[in-house]
Amino acid sequence: MITLDNVSKEYPDGTQAVRGVSFEVQDGELCVLLGPSGCGKTTTMKMINRLIPITGGRILIDGVENTAIDENELRKNIGYAIQEIGLFTHMTVAQNIETVPSLKGWPKARRRERAGELLRLVRLEPSEFLDKFPNELSGGQRQRVGVARALGADPPVLLMDEPFGAIDPINRVELQSEFLKIQEKIRKTIIFVTHDIYEAIKMGDKIALMREGSLVQYDTPASLIYQPKDEFVEGFVGADRALKGLQLIRVKEVMDASPTTVDLAETTRAAQDRMRKQGTDVLPVVHQDRFVGWIGKDAVGEGEDLSRVVNRNVATVSVNAVLNEALSVMLSSGLKSLPIVDTDDRLRGVLSFDAIQQALQEAGSSR
Repeated sequence: MITLDNVSKEYPDGTQAVRGVSFEVQDGELCVLLGPSGCGKTTTMKMINRLIPITGGRILIDGVENTAIDENELRKNIGYAIQEIGLFTHMTVAQNIETVPSLKGWPKARRRERAGELLRLVRLEPSEFLDKFPNELSGGQRQRVGVARALGADPPVLLMDEPFGAIDPINRVELQSEFLKIQEKIRKTIIFVTHDIYEAIKMGDKIALMREGSLVQYDTPASLIYQPKDEFVEGFVGADRALKGLQLIRVKEVMDASPTTVDLAETTRAAQDRMRKQGTDVLPVVHQDRFVGWIGKDAVGEGEDLSRVVNRNVATVSVNAVLNEALSVMLSSGLKSLPIVDTDDRLRGVLSFDAIQQALQEAGSSR
């Protein structure tokens, strides 16, 4: 957990870059520092790993003030990824990823194994990329390696300063989505700096919106859109925040996270009874926590094994999909509900058309 307690930064010339900022980031959360240029977001992030010293207040990592931790040890345990990527051009991809593990004294074999694991995590084939040099990679590939390097020694905290800002729009969207999938697996505590409202709402569990060195609102993406604290927040989000909200709110914020299910080993009679009690025409079928498919009322016979009648050809979306994407899948598949799964196909919830309608109503009432 990262805690900022009344943190300030004032330079010798009297410039107040950060003014009394306080917020808390829970373990495994991705917190976005958002705001216009010069608002203090990058300065705030750099004070966490002491690249910039604080003037006032405290920054605590798991309850320990960062000023009480040896500077080198602090940085070895905090991953760092920046917009310019900053790969060492004279080193191979493997050597770049192994930088911090090497400083921490990891054996060579373990470092090499870790580099391969991380390349697979960012969807680069180790046999093809481990021994390449940065100038042999595309911009998107270099950015992926930059993320892998930041994760090299498996740090609990990751700082990311506009990490996808220098990438073209198509690759940027892809990298954002890929990183969210990675975060689902690794669950790091992340501080992510951006000036882009679209990126902030897509990436963040929480958003700290800053202005002129001060924290204006610290909230979930949905609250920032639908419950702006003041005119500055409302203006920063934009006049079309209702429609923007539908495009950017993640499925996990409105889905039913505890849906009624039926196990593949059960019978159609059990499915029938459950549908009747729930007043629904379909149920998700699971087996060992994995989503298998849908069972519909029309397909249910008397006491048959579900494995014979389950519809396995069902579109799914991830917990980090946005509502407009989910709505598109829902309309094209003809379903009124969508199964929400994680990267291992475990059922995480169900998104109904009614839930999307409710989100639309909230968006309309907030305008």
